[in-house]
Amino acid sequence: MKLRQMAVAFLFNDKQEVLFLQKKTDSSFLAGRKVPIGGHMEEAEINYPYHACIREIKEETGLAEEQLNHLRLRYIVHRIRNNSEIRTQYVYFGSVSDHTGLLESDEGKLCWVAGQDIVHQAVTATTKEIMKHYTEIGKSTDKVYTGSMKSLNGAPAITWAELEDWEK
Repeated sequence: MKLRQMAVAFLFNDKQEVLFLQKKTDSSFLAGRKVPIGGHMEEAEINYPYHACIREIKEETGLAEEQLNHLRLRYIVHRIRNNSEIRTQYVYFGSVSDHTGLLESDEGKLCWVAGQDIVHQAVTATTKEIMKHYTEIGKSTDKVYTGSMKSLNGAPAITWAELEDWEK
């Protein structure tokens, strides 16, 4: 079974909007969808998802690490795809106080989406479930959560658990 690891960021501005990349309609991956900033981890980044996230932010937006505030790991989501690939997504949340000079990438167009509107956009089920949990629980805590994608009565859902060290 193949393993695929990704690192993404939900970056908020001062209006509580989140920066998304609107993928091109001819994209080979998630064509036409709005996706958080991020992507697949490179081999040298497998043990360092934060570095992968920073690299992807720079490549897709032009933002430097110095322009990011409080970028922290908040979620780790697992999914099996077609019984042939296990996907692990490291999800960071942070803010951008100075988003001047955003660059367009060749992957699509950048756009800001109001936090409460994300679930009504053309986003993945994973993005909807992450934002739902963040809105209801995650934004009021600094804890990291791990989730497993599943089908709940035919609809996508995530089972969440707090990631904690049992040896405290």
